[in-house]
Amino acid sequence: MKLAVLSTILALLAAPALADPVKIAVEGGVIAGTETPTARVYRNIPYAAPPVGPLRWAPPAKVVPWTGERDGTKAGVSCPQTMRADGAPNLGSANGPMSEDCLQLNVFAPKDARTAPVMVWLHGGSHRYGAGWIYDGSNFARDGVVLVAINYRLGPLGYFAHPALTKAAKPGEAIGAYGLMDQIAALEWVKRNIKSFGGDPGNVTVFGESAGGASTLALLATRTSKGLYRKAVVQSGGGWGGPTTISDKEADGVKAAGALGLTDPTIDQLRAIPAADLIAKADGDFGPFVDGRLMTQTPAQAFASGRANDVPLIIGSNSGEDSLMSEFGLGPAAVGKALPPAARAIYAEEAAQSDEVLGRAVFTDRAFGAPARWTAAKAAKGKPAWLYYFSYVGSRFRPMVTRAFHAAEIQYVFEYWGRRTPLSMIKPDDKAMADLMHGCWVAFAKTGKPACAGWPAYDPKSDQLMEFGAASGVRSHFRKSRLDAQEAAALPTLELSK
Repeated sequence: MKLAVLSTILALLAAPALADPVKIAVEGGVIAGTETPTARVYRNIPYAAPPVGPLRWAPPAKVVPWTGERDGTKAGVSCPQTMRADGAPNLGSANGPMSEDCLQLNVFAPKDARTAPVMVWLHGGSHRYGAGWIYDGSNFARDGVVLVAINYRLGPLGYFAHPALTKAAKPGEAIGAYGLMDQIAALEWVKRNIKSFGGDPGNVTVFGESAGGASTLALLATRTSKGLYRKAVVQSGGGWGGPTTISDKEADGVKAAGALGLTDPTIDQLRAIPAADLIAKADGDFGPFVDGRLMTQTPAQAFASGRANDVPLIIGSNSGEDSLMSEFGLGPAAVGKALPPAARAIYAEEAAQSDEVLGRAVFTDRAFGAPARWTAAKAAKGKPAWLYYFSYVGSRFRPMVTRAFHAAEIQYVFEYWGRRTPLSMIKPDDKAMADLMHGCWVAFAKTGKPACAGWPAYDPKSDQLMEFGAASGVRSHFRKSRLDAQEAAALPTLELSK
């Protein structure tokens, strides 16, 4: 008995002591986070008041103070979104509990950081799915960058308009694009609070993928966000969205209310709709749009006119963006078959293979590759821009997969594994790609230049980009005839004169 007690005492003495929580005072109160070998991590930090009750479909309000220490060691909730019946995530979506009280962010800070560069990550998911808590920024912190990953309102809770809401809004008050307002509020929170984490509020890079990339472009087109960031990165963000207006969105809102049995509803009746019912019934395109108040022009209009916020920019796309075609209800073979002879002549190599190969190539260029190149050319008239093309296929997917699907680059940018690729399946060339791409993004955050592998700033004359692929390197006039044709076909439809 005595020996057993002695053994227990010795074991306790030999065990490493549990680390004390690391605490930081921010707007609202004190957050208690954790310290890992690579970072100080603070999760589930509110950056705005819960957007519930009278704050549903309202601009984000100030944080509600709390008493005591808020637990920052566990992930927060996801903003309301649809989930698969089996609990598995949709494309880009998040598992875990959901709540309208979801305006929180996570911070990954280097230990003993002082004036470290800051990167604010906007997750993707078609403006319908996803959450900031999915993403681990520890490797950015390890390399001297404070990484902030945020939630923002999604779907019909994030992007919704209705005549009753417009009528109730204060004069000049932004309406409709509440998810975009949340992103601006988070950037404002970063500006006021990030110094407490060792971050430099004067050196902030905003970056995102897919819907997060489109949101980054919207921020660049929004004057309200000017000065909240000094650099931007757009990963597969498109850029040629049409000029959707507040009237268009109000019509969608009236239709959604009607589907829920509400004809000419009051604002209180709208706000009383259960979130699950709203998400199930409200359909349409979600995302930033021109409300005439917050956004007065589309990103394409802003870049075409030279009115976009002028900051250094990285922008690019992936070789297999056609992985999204099913999400848009597009059949690759049907798209290819419908193309006129002139288009088939430009894409002769693809057309010779099959209508499906042709349709996939045209979608990838039209929706992502051509808009990225066009935006880089417009942005390059001011601060420098850098264009990339990601074609690397992870070793676990070969030889079944030949192109880098939508979002495939994220794990290399973050240099982490697990969500898409188990660590046991990582090969040396996968790690090398992560080292390269992550290093480029870190260098950009620190210096404003992706000083890596000889990547030159974009110039329409030389038309050079960086390909991150099986053999990475600088390419000149990449897919030029195809992308030129896409520009010629798309630009007249975008009302760029506005």
